[in-house]
Amino acid sequence: MPELPPILVAGLTGLISGLLLSIPVGPINLTILNEGSRRGFKWAALIGLGATVMEVIYCFIAFTSFASFFNKGYVKPAMKLFSFVFMSYIGIKFVLAKSVQKRPVHLGAAADRIEVELEERLHPHSAFMTGLVRVMGNVGVLVFWIVLALYFVSHDLVTPDWPGKLACVAGVGVGTGGWFTGLSWVVSLGHGKLSDKAMLRMEHYSGVFLLILALIQGANIIWQMHHHH
Repeated sequence: MPELPPILVAGLTGLISGLLLSIPVGPINLTILNEGSRRGFKWAALIGLGATVMEVIYCFIAFTSFASFFNKGYVKPAMKLFSFVFMSYIGIKFVLAKSVQKRPVHLGAAADRIEVELEERLHPHSAFMTGLVRVMGNVGVLVFWIVLALYFVSHDLVTPDWPGKLACVAGVGVGTGGWFTGLSWVVSLGHGKLSDKAMLRMEHYSGVFLLILALIQGANIIWQMHHHH
């Protein structure tokens, strides 16, 4: 079976990761759930579009500003270990989530203050700006993408050049935008088409997948240590 071109691998990596990180219930999903049932598909989809744009910006920043630095010298193995621990932690939090009304990962009071202050200062009125500002104020999104950018580059899922990075970022846009658009459409139909239980189950599946990735990375680290010795 022929290998996929690196640019296609990078795009698929971005698409799958964008989708997985959009599923766990957070401010955007809850806003779409509330607004979609009340104001219809168009309003909810515009919230999702604003959120997608900011998600792509954060992903782009992670790849262009951090991934290359963390992939150098002795920093690379240390960051591999950190990304394994971080992804394991996030996966466990997703799997153990018990309610869609609470964030599975909370970065503390300081992060909450940043989010509140930013929203109060910008005070978004349109649906698009509501989605954009809520992701902008969620510093956890940038942290996630920095760790994932490191993971993807260090495991050759994304080549450390512009075509590879841009293909991954584009894939993230498609995956994230596709999820928010689909969620907006389902919610706008009403009639309990998407229950809290169903959302929570999808969050658990997302966590399981992240744990599988973490285990693969852990096994890879152990193999490299054994091979080195």
